[in-house]
Amino acid sequence: MQPLEVGKPNQQIFSDTLLKLAESDRNLLVVTSDSRGSGRLVAFGKQLPAQIVEVGIAEQNLVGVAAGLAAAGKHVFAVSPACFLTARGLEQIKNDVAYSDQPVRLVGISAGVSYGALGTTHHSLHDLAVLQAINNIDIVVPADNFETQAAVEAAIMHPRPLYLRLGKKAMHHLHAPGADFVIGKALRIRRGDDVALLANGETVEIAAQAADLLAARGISADVLSIHTLRPFDEAAVLETARRVKAIVTVEEHSVHGGLGSRVATLLMQAGVTPALRIVGIPDEYTYTGSQQEIFAHYGITPADLAQTAELLLHATRVEAI
Repeated sequence: MQPLEVGKPNQQIFSDTLLKLAESDRNLLVVTSDSRGSGRLVAFGKQLPAQIVEVGIAEQNLVGVAAGLAAAGKHVFAVSPACFLTARGLEQIKNDVAYSDQPVRLVGISAGVSYGALGTTHHSLHDLAVLQAINNIDIVVPADNFETQAAVEAAIMHPRPLYLRLGKKAMHHLHAPGADFVIGKALRIRRGDDVALLANGETVEIAAQAADLLAARGISADVLSIHTLRPFDEAAVLETARRVKAIVTVEEHSVHGGLGSRVATLLMQAGVTPALRIVGIPDEYTYTGSQQEIFAHYGITPADLAQTAELLLHATRVEAI
């Protein structure tokens, strides 16, 4: 495979795309909770000061104000660090947005362990779990710049509440020209028939790099970007699971309640049972360090994922003998 081209942080693509859309849509508003800088919205605020609302460090107010503006017909993006947005503002997300069916676009920035050494207080390893337990809110976790831009553009006319999860790292371009992004439809990054790597967000590029390592060892690995957790692309996951011998899921989230749990539940209920391994952040006091150091500690690297997949695949072959 050719080396992947490095792009921009997904948060930068989000803000660039939002500014372009807002220039031709005066109904598009951004509400932030003292996160104009971290959300890369400084340029937006300077160019369109009448279309940005700053509520300060008050996430509950952020969600409530966003819901009110949406009820008045505005296209609202509520931007705040994922760790605080989905913890401090959870009741308002449940009642003011989801229960009230207001099409607010909640944007969780610096998600997962993007804040690195700031520690557990600033890690959002719970957000996908708590939001999957709330009815009527769709969940999108883009992998690269292409998926992020397409998700923002699709969010404008999305008829339901939506949570968009973004990280800080500059991302590699993963998709070939002509790729088609649809909320709720997984995208295949690599095609393989031995083992499948299912990932979302910033772990997708790690899964793709692991697949390339496996290919060099004669192992054919499928890679799916499961960028949407709700609505979940059950058909793509089941088709893949019926074709491969083993599946490894990988995510920048707790191993409880995220992508891995969603895949495991689907496969068990469908009676499709390839060998399965869930890779993420385990149920323990989280290791503190940079995002890269945390990933290395928990085996979320191309080499570690390739080894995990290879060992899992080997175990299935031993059992078959």
